[in-house]
Amino acid sequence: MQKKNAQSLSEALSDFFNENSALKIKMSQQRVIRGWSELLGEGIAKYTGNLYFNRGTLYVHLTSAVLRAELMMSKEELIKKLNDHAGVPVVHDIMFR
Repeated sequence: MQKKNAQSLSEALSDFFNENSALKIKMSQQRVIRGWSELLGEGIAKYTGNLYFNRGTLYVHLTSAVLRAELMMSKEELIKKLNDHAGVPVVHDIMFR
């Protein structure tokens, strides 16, 4: 027996995230952090330390100065790639440290 106002789980979750935009942004930020090594590969992930967000800026701690300089040159492309992976534009800037 189905209720008259029954909706699928995907619709219910979609409605929940649309009503809670702050939670949606946090989930997208976590998707970016988890996807860092997946998108950039194990070589870069090996030199990556801490990753965190602060006010739309992704802070990336790197142990290689050469890699830091190389990633700074492709910053705009990286922002686009990470936002595409998240599905929501949550990365506004990247700071390499």
